[in-house]
Amino acid sequence: MNITINEELRKYIDPLTENEYAALERSILDEGCRDALVVWNDVLIDGHNRYEICCKHGLEFKTVRNTRFTSIEEVFLWMIDNQLGRRSVTDFQRGMLALRKRDIMAARTREQAAAPADASAETPAPAAVFKTREDIAKVAGISSNTIGQIEKIQKTAAPELVEAVRSGTISINAAAAVASLPSTEQVVAVAGGKKELQQAAKMVRELKAATRTPRLPPVTIEIDDIDTGSDDAEVDVDGLRSRITMLNAAVNELRNENARLQRENIDLHAQLAAYRSNADAAT
Repeated sequence: MNITINEELRKYIDPLTENEYAALERSILDEGCRDALVVWNDVLIDGHNRYEICCKHGLEFKTVRNTRFTSIEEVFLWMIDNQLGRRSVTDFQRGMLALRKRDIMAARTREQAAAPADASAETPAPAAVFKTREDIAKVAGISSNTIGQIEKIQKTAAPELVEAVRSGTISINAAAAVASLPSTEQVVAVAGGKKELQQAAKMVRELKAATRTPRLPPVTIEIDDIDTGSDDAEVDVDGLRSRITMLNAAVNELRNENARLQRENIDLHAQLAAYRSNADAAT
């Protein structure tokens, strides 16, 4: 049969790494293409790598035709669920797939809500909606905290940083921290390698901790507890309040100075990484 490759579908799922592709190719050369390719009409929707390897080496393969899809969105949802069912998919990939499913479901819900009512037509079942981060995490099979970190990476990470976390060079947790930096600094950190990425993540966490207002337990001071030195002495309440205000101002000033130094430290590390990268390129 003639098989059509839809580039949007082919690129929808993360590509295999070089090692994974090589392992699949060796397996197919040794044992043949054991799993059938899945097509929708004549469009390939599962098995792009297997199809490419079989064509490259002139090997036979089987196909299974799926005829129940009525739209490209349904194909995307099937591809997502198919990938989520595989054990080899990483937590980062799971999170990204679940977020894609959320977006498709949300778009379908909006379309259903905007469509004019037709009394003669059957009422379609409402599209599932992920109302909370926990709903997304359940679909992905990971924690809601990890989903939150992946969302941050999805929204603010430079492409180089996304590739680094996808390849396992940096953890999801650390990548979410590095994603707080300007895009240029993210790129420099990635260029510096795993050690530089870890250092950048550490710096961001320290900066965040330094600028965070500490949660101190409430303290209640009774007037009777204040030793004035004399039973008849009057307590200068306004003076005490003024002194507390001055101390708080001093603490905030020190905190701001600490944050400034942390930012300067991050910038210096970024400049050092850029220098090393340029030096390596020159040699």
